[in-house]
Amino acid sequence: MERFINLLIIDNIDQHRRGLKEILSGGGNNILFAHSLQEGTTILQQKEIGILLINIDDLGLTPAELLVEINALVGLNTLYKIALTADPEAGTRLIKGHNHGVIDFITFPLNPTLVKAKIDVFKNLYYKDLRINQLLSNIFPTTVLHDLNTHNKFSPKRIENGVVLFTDFIDFSVKAKKMKPIRLLKNLEYYFIQFDEIMRRYKLEKIKTIGDAYMAIGGVTEDVQEPAVRACLAALEIRDLMINERDIAKALNRDFWEIRIGLHMGPLVAGIIGTNKISFDVWGDTVNIAARAEQGSDPGCITVTSTIAEKIQTYFELESRGAIPIHKRGGNIDMFYLKELKNEYCLYGEGKIASTSLRVHCGLTAIDFEHMRHDVVNRLKALLPEDVIYHDISHTLNVEKAAERYARLEGINEDDILLLRTAALYHDTGFMLQYHHNEEFAIQMAQSYLPKFGYSDDQIALISDMIRATESHQEPQTLLAQIMCDADHDYLGRADYYTIANKLRLELENNNTHMTDVEWIEFQLRYLVNVHRYYTETAQNIRLNGKKQRIAELQQQLENLKKEL
Repeated sequence: MERFINLLIIDNIDQHRRGLKEILSGGGNNILFAHSLQEGTTILQQKEIGILLINIDDLGLTPAELLVEINALVGLNTLYKIALTADPEAGTRLIKGHNHGVIDFITFPLNPTLVKAKIDVFKNLYYKDLRINQLLSNIFPTTVLHDLNTHNKFSPKRIENGVVLFTDFIDFSVKAKKMKPIRLLKNLEYYFIQFDEIMRRYKLEKIKTIGDAYMAIGGVTEDVQEPAVRACLAALEIRDLMINERDIAKALNRDFWEIRIGLHMGPLVAGIIGTNKISFDVWGDTVNIAARAEQGSDPGCITVTSTIAEKIQTYFELESRGAIPIHKRGGNIDMFYLKELKNEYCLYGEGKIASTSLRVHCGLTAIDFEHMRHDVVNRLKALLPEDVIYHDISHTLNVEKAAERYARLEGINEDDILLLRTAALYHDTGFMLQYHHNEEFAIQMAQSYLPKFGYSDDQIALISDMIRATESHQEPQTLLAQIMCDADHDYLGRADYYTIANKLRLELENNNTHMTDVEWIEFQLRYLVNVHRYYTETAQNIRLNGKKQRIAELQQQLENLKKEL
């Protein structure tokens, strides 16, 4: 798997910069240069930098002053900082005192083997840090991690109006007896992964799974309004997912799983217990009542308590169930079936997608990206002609992935990344209608469908510009359009170039463009040498050398073929 990292070098000496670039190019290194501390600080504020190399000799400050200045301007606690110096003693003094986080030094003149080895060590540490942080964020809520990092503890907290959501599968024990353990676990994983994604989209916090039961909370770890509404939107999405799976299974005469869901809202205590294998959890009567609401629900149904109903009745259709007894605890609580969103809170007054105004009211993004993505991917799968071999769904998903990677390395904000990913998903939809000059059809489809998912006219205009930039002989005018173009041709600098290029040749043949082997190589070289260019600094850093290697290989292949002829 390819991994990429931003390396920033602050050095005002051209010879140093050329030497470091020659040594460090390739290997997923996106090398950025700054001539001055001010220029370097600007880059640090715009982009996430994994490793900072800074010349402590020639920037007009003492090493300590230099690093204090950087730390005062931007937060670099997680950054690996390496000093560049011609004085080994200064470098040794700096790292012995661990001054301002400097962990190593590199001396001039540069030793290529040593420089590369040191950078590789810290790159591996950086990737491990990312993985550890990712694992921790999957275990603990962000607020808990912040408290643990800041205070080395998380004090128990009482929440007055926390929402608890429970799901479990009907007759799971019976089904488990009939299934092989591996298949059982794969089925559970398949559903729970989708539940996790739904919780993430609605800014809820998964707490745990207990066998086939799934538990999540809202209004406890996040500072986002309307947790009850968000939890109900998530519950409806889980229910509809399971109903869709059931209907498909019935059509194919296969076994299927059914689910029941319950929600309650009330006081909770949240905290961490123990010192070994610790986990975050919540306790209180609210948890027990939510579990009872779930246990008392019917297959494929969502039961909410009166406390939830009072909070959400403006937005959702409810059906009273009357008073339901609470086992062990005693007493009864009024409960309701959660049916659907009211039409006035759906996009365009129909369907099951929450309106933009409701999403914004709940603290969610105005656009419903995930539903949009699901819709366009399904359209591509169903409607792309079979002879479209190169511009297929895998190409679209690869472009989306590359676009997001470039955007993050370029320091693009999350809102614009969603627009960029949307453009990537739509950019080849025109092939569903015609092969040549398909970009305008793709734009028309985007303009037709995207408003249904909460995209504004301004956002659709930006997306249209990005799609149009992928048309032949168009020059991208904005950074987002440049990233889009670079992502569309990311493979030109990758090792899998020939596999993908051969798919293009087959697709062209399917559309009556036939070439001999010599003509095919000449066609590729004309495009790579005379037409294509990478626009962003990131693409030039991580893909241009690979593209040059492909050109050299193709030139050699052409020479060999002509000799044979």
